Amino acid sequence: MKKLIKVVGAIIENENREILCALRSKYMSLPNQWEFPGGKIEDGETLSDAIEREIKEELDCSVEFIEVFNDHTHEYENIIVNLITIRCKLVDGTPTADEHAKLLWLNPTYLESLNWAPADIPTVKKLVIK
Repeated sequence: MKKLIKVVGAIIENENREILCALRSKYMSLPNQWEFPGGKIEDGETLSDAIEREIKEELDCSVEFIEVFNDHTHEYENIIVNLITIRCKLVDGTPTADEHAKLLWLNPTYLESLNWAPADIPTVKKLVIK
């Protein structure tokens, strides 16, 4: 039986209304695919706690939870991922690509031009429609 992993992904928008996109490094699963930065929800964590901790760890900056944007479950070959994407506000620091190969601020109109990880695609489609 496949393991279900609950994860959060941050939708961070800058002052130009561009969305932060993160390119998975060659050392990560699904290398060279784009994602909304984030990670696993730890036992006992709220969604707010999880996204704020993950962004601090991954991007070395601080965000504030605004609202849940999308909740989607995707079945990969070996695992099932429940990705909850969350609108966040950047409150301190500048996002830095420590774990990721690259970070990119992109107008929502162009989000579909990137090669997204499958679990992130429903959020991308919803952002493009808005």
